[in-house]
Amino acid sequence: MAASNDAVPFVTVVMPVRNEDRFIARSVGSVLAQDYPADRLEILAVDGRSTDGTRPALESMARECERLSIVDNPAGIVAPGLNAALRRARGDIVIRVDGHCEIASDYVRRCVAHLQSGNAEGVGGPLETVGETFPARAIAAAMSSRFGVGGSAFRTRRNVTKLTDTVAFPGYTREILRRAGPFDEELVRNQDDEYNYRLRALGARILLAADVRSRYWSRATLGRLWKQYFQYGYWKVRVLQKHPRQMKARQFVPPIFVAAVLVSAAASPFSTGARIALVGAIGAYAASNLLAATWTARTAGPRAIPLLAGAFAALHLSYGFGFLTGLVRFAFRWGDRETRVGRPVEEHS
Repeated sequence: MAASNDAVPFVTVVMPVRNEDRFIARSVGSVLAQDYPADRLEILAVDGRSTDGTRPALESMARECERLSIVDNPAGIVAPGLNAALRRARGDIVIRVDGHCEIASDYVRRCVAHLQSGNAEGVGGPLETVGETFPARAIAAAMSSRFGVGGSAFRTRRNVTKLTDTVAFPGYTREILRRAGPFDEELVRNQDDEYNYRLRALGARILLAADVRSRYWSRATLGRLWKQYFQYGYWKVRVLQKHPRQMKARQFVPPIFVAAVLVSAAASPFSTGARIALVGAIGAYAASNLLAATWTARTAGPRAIPLLAGAFAALHLSYGFGFLTGLVRFAFRWGDRETRVGRPVEEHS
């Protein structure tokens, strides 16, 4: 790329990470490989007290590259780390990149171009979800399927540029970040959905841009996928309580299904109608799941069908159970819409 120019926006890439030693070299390496003027780019790696080799790897890379700095995040979760980084960021534009992904070499340049065009205040692109092992690839396929994640545009759309609700690994203008304020540190998960809702309430436009490309490495096991989406469902309750209009109808389907199955199962010893409803609900879901798994496995082959069916079930049931658990846990928080900053929260297990 051409030599540095002071008219080129200064960019801060913020990377909240914790225990990412298997991916951190690839993730940071993809940021260092950007075709953007090196002296107009800084990288803030926000370490959430990693207990594996992540911190030593970051320190080694930071010794080799003065553009890379390490920010401590004692809370160990994303939102406080993002806020700590934003307090240090010097960029006219701030881009978030996770430690579990790789961005294309032109990611920063294209984000800057879209933001400078005046057509959006936030921008991201379609997410290519991949896996290192056969089970992980099946999980990745499920996470990229409309049956698996509904209408999540950045996960399921590839060649579309459109305004949307939220994007992965977004770039923001400094001005819109200043107006929106800090991330909500109460939220262990879903803090990005909540933040983008607040941005849109201020009139900000969030752009899904087809030419802004990144790759995300999926969870490797169904157990890890279950934990991830259980937390999404659990913390979505607090987002709902803070912003009732943020939820989409599709996001209520998993908890309604799980609740219907639980109620029918509890009533089935006493009611023929409940037994019929239970068998009908499970049968309809199993048939839909098998059909979607078969369709999604058309390129991977029949042996992927059981894994895909398991991944779909993990996505839906864990989210549903998590949401119902959150309804119980936060039953007395309706009306509490305060954005909390500066209070570390423990990750829900």
